[in-house]
Amino acid sequence: MSSAKRLWAVFVARNYEFLRDRGALAWNLMFPLFVVFGMAFAFNGGNQEVFKIGVDGSVAALPPGFAATKYLKFVPFDDEAQAQARLRHHQIDLLVKPGNPVSYWINETSPKGYLAERILLGTDAATPAPVRGEVTGREIRYVDWLVSGLLGMNMMFSALFGVGYAIVRYRKNGVLKRLKATPLKAVEFLTAQVLSRMVLLMAVFAIVYHGSDLFLHYERLGSLASLYLIYTLGGFCLVSLGLLIAARATSEELAGGLLNLLSWPMMFLSGVWFSLEGAPRPLRLFADIFPLTHVIDAARAVMTEGATLSQVSGHLAILAAMTVVFLAIGSWSFRWE
Repeated sequence: MSSAKRLWAVFVARNYEFLRDRGALAWNLMFPLFVVFGMAFAFNGGNQEVFKIGVDGSVAALPPGFAATKYLKFVPFDDEAQAQARLRHHQIDLLVKPGNPVSYWINETSPKGYLAERILLGTDAATPAPVRGEVTGREIRYVDWLVSGLLGMNMMFSALFGVGYAIVRYRKNGVLKRLKATPLKAVEFLTAQVLSRMVLLMAVFAIVYHGSDLFLHYERLGSLASLYLIYTLGGFCLVSLGLLIAARATSEELAGGLLNLLSWPMMFLSGVWFSLEGAPRPLRLFADIFPLTHVIDAARAVMTEGATLSQVSGHLAILAAMTVVFLAIGSWSFRWE
């Protein structure tokens, strides 16, 4: 049997194994859809309150200008003590009691409370008065910004745990030991694993992205082909990282610990949920060591800024270099037993 036939046999067998695991298949498809639609519902255009203002009394009795201010959510309270307790616990940002004059309370340790107070007082220390300007253009919703991170996060978990656990399970159950006795080479086995997982990753990506786009109508300013290329290269990089972790691990507990050690910092520091703009420089430099950071930054630039491949070439070059390094080390250190 030729090398190509051996690789194809392992590739087909791995795909059949995954497709027969209905629970894993459903999880890979449904979880990202639930998260995307949940975030779209939670952060739709009609629910963008920035400050929560407690009102000790009737909201209708508030000063008209303050009550008409956008992005303030007014929460009425009947008990002043209870309202002040909520303020101490940062559950509301400001507590206002209508009257003549109006009384209010703030929590000195709350930055949002300070800003809400400035809104209430309407003070402006700038002299002369500032000139007001407006920005116009096509609206980019939070879900348009978030979807790139959610797709990357789902790809990360599927790549790392899907490949890592599978190979460690093969080693623990003696499957790799039996494969070692066949003409199958390590590079053929690993290549088949990478290709099999990539087919799954890109199929899930296409279903989740285009399926949710039918309802949410993402504002994608860049090329769809560029987006596919970024996630394909990112998927190869993340799968290669999973292979690196599983190359020598002998127990699922050890592999799980190492994979969690990688995935959780990536989920919080790679820009899935929030931007690191304005974060301390050492933290941003640390986040750049993760492949997911470059996947999300490049995809988000294409989605929300209309960036071309040349404009995100730096991220693509880093992902390609990481992929080569991970595959080289993983192949070199791989063991059958």
